[in-house]
Amino acid sequence: MTKIHRRLFSIPYLVWTGIFIILPLILVFYYSLTIESGGQFLFSTSNYARLMDPVYLIVLQRSVVLALLCTVICILLGYPVAYILASKEYINKGFLLFLFLAPMWMNFLLRTYSWVSILERNGFLNSLFELVGLPRMDMLYNNSAVLLGMVYNFLPFMILPVYSVLRRSDQGIIEAAQDLGANPRQVFFRLTLPLSIPGMISGITMVFMPATSTFIISDLLGGAQNMLVGNLIEQQFYRANDWHYGSAISVVLMVLLLLSFVIFTMVDKNEEEGILF
Repeated sequence: MTKIHRRLFSIPYLVWTGIFIILPLILVFYYSLTIESGGQFLFSTSNYARLMDPVYLIVLQRSVVLALLCTVICILLGYPVAYILASKEYINKGFLLFLFLAPMWMNFLLRTYSWVSILERNGFLNSLFELVGLPRMDMLYNNSAVLLGMVYNFLPFMILPVYSVLRRSDQGIIEAAQDLGANPRQVFFRLTLPLSIPGMISGITMVFMPATSTFIISDLLGGAQNMLVGNLIEQQFYRANDWHYGSAISVVLMVLLLLSFVIFTMVDKNEEEGILF
């Protein structure tokens, strides 16, 4: 294939990227740096200044904290599952993998909404508590319910990258270490865990970023008192009809997510170099 042919084949991709990625980003930046006055758009940085309001800072802090907690819990729950799935001794790995993938075939909104019927005052769990003599509890519309919904929806995105890396890792190195007298604990902490770090970094990225910007989960399970930054952006665009401030919040969120992605990438690169050398 000649150089001219390669350029021709790249034209549809460039057009798609320009229309659906670059142009929307330009519009978001433009709206974030303007205000509407007298039917005209005037340059202003007041949209970013509004973000310093303590009310909005609390929303941003809550979003980051819940996203971090979700990521940590997904690591603690997902890594053992991925390790079991990658183990040669476990014969039912296909069925276990199916159990984690099956919910992903359902609509994201339906998966989240199902937890409303489980956690609500007259839901399944409270009915079960009542059967065993326990009082009904308010398990819905709080940060714990939002965190539960995040972990439930994003846990597979932690399991799959770690499982993929562990499955592709060179078993000969582990067998050699065992032959040289290394016990299971030494093999895990000195070989298996370092080799799986690239998968963990990918999983962290795939969990932290959507958890920070989600709004469906917090809207259904958190209620109006547990607003996250995703809800704040949705509110500005669809309810307050303030596209300028909503764009400013979106830009700040994009910058935060981009910085986190750069940090995760640098850590991943350093870990790979450490493993190689």
